[in-house]
Amino acid sequence: MRDTVDRQRRAFWLKHLHRWHWISSAVSLVVLLLFSVTGFTLNHAARIEASPRVERHAATLPAPMVRTLAGSHGKSGPLPDDVAAFVADRTGVDPAGHSGEWSEDEVYVSLPRPGGDGWVSVDRETGEVESEVTDRGWLAYLNDLHKGRNTGPVWSCFIDVFALACLVFAITGLLLLKMHAGQRGMTWPMVALGFVLPAVIALIFIH
Repeated sequence: MRDTVDRQRRAFWLKHLHRWHWISSAVSLVVLLLFSVTGFTLNHAARIEASPRVERHAATLPAPMVRTLAGSHGKSGPLPDDVAAFVADRTGVDPAGHSGEWSEDEVYVSLPRPGGDGWVSVDRETGEVESEVTDRGWLAYLNDLHKGRNTGPVWSCFIDVFALACLVFAITGLLLLKMHAGQRGMTWPMVALGFVLPAVIALIFIH
């Protein structure tokens, strides 16, 4: 009777562990592959050359917009909507909603992005607009996704969900190893190797 109960309990846990294991693996599979590849490229970033592409544009604000900027003493925050719309139309770089650094003679808006950078500068006295956008390529873009650099709150939340899925995948995998270890003698030696090897490398070769 007790053997039957034990088998039923084992079957119950195996069923649910397998279910959560494959669900978490399915959720995290594509991003896990992406992060594995970008982990390699980040580790060899110095050997992988990139050829940044830089685009620069210039324009001049209409006189009414110049007067608006010149009269905004002590102002902080984004550019006025009409100024931002004009800049976006003439340069292709949209600073709307991005906070700027306001000084007596200039408004500077930094526009960092994954895989590149950008900025807009507006002279408050003359209305001269300058913009620059740097694109470091798709590999830099993927690397920045890996690091969560300049990716915004939505991607940050996604990384948290992905990390949770990976955690479920790892824990359920460990529990499945435990349940099958009796039939696979090399289970725990291999698990121990996966723990000991990075620890030894860290202790001996990282200073």
